[in-house]
Amino acid sequence: MLMLRRLVGAFDKAAACIASALVVALLVVVMLGVITRTLGDPLIWTDELSRFLMVWLAVFGWILASRKRIHVRIRYFQDLLPARLHRWVELAIQLAVTLFGAFVFWYSFGLVAKNIDLEATSLPISMGWMYVPMVLAGLVTALQGAREVVEVVRRRRLPAPGDAAVIE
Repeated sequence: MLMLRRLVGAFDKAAACIASALVVALLVVVMLGVITRTLGDPLIWTDELSRFLMVWLAVFGWILASRKRIHVRIRYFQDLLPARLHRWVELAIQLAVTLFGAFVFWYSFGLVAKNIDLEATSLPISMGWMYVPMVLAGLVTALQGAREVVEVVRRRRLPAPGDAAVIE
């Protein structure tokens, strides 16, 4: 179990580092595009690369928010329910999240495969790279949802928003 915790912790740190690097790369590429436009000789590839970086950054933000339990969630009506019904609704929500993650994971492979032979307009890379992070996001979402289902079934306390996501 300790090894699994370390592996999950390393994954979380790696995801945070990648997200940070993506923010820096996005800022540099957009700034480069603005500067070259201002000088009257725009680099056309900056627009397309910034789109790729934005997609990757959004996906890594999704992964980080899911892992840290800080994603957008409105519990107002659920919190008005009696405790037993609250648990059943929580179970249904987490099962839906798990299913959603599994669908995203599965269909992302198809998106990558359909776009792998298409080249980006201004960059010599495959458009399939636009969808590669969705595979990881679907997998992480499905696993995180399954973990939450296990917690609800085990009758542990319900996680509060912002609780650290740790596999126990």
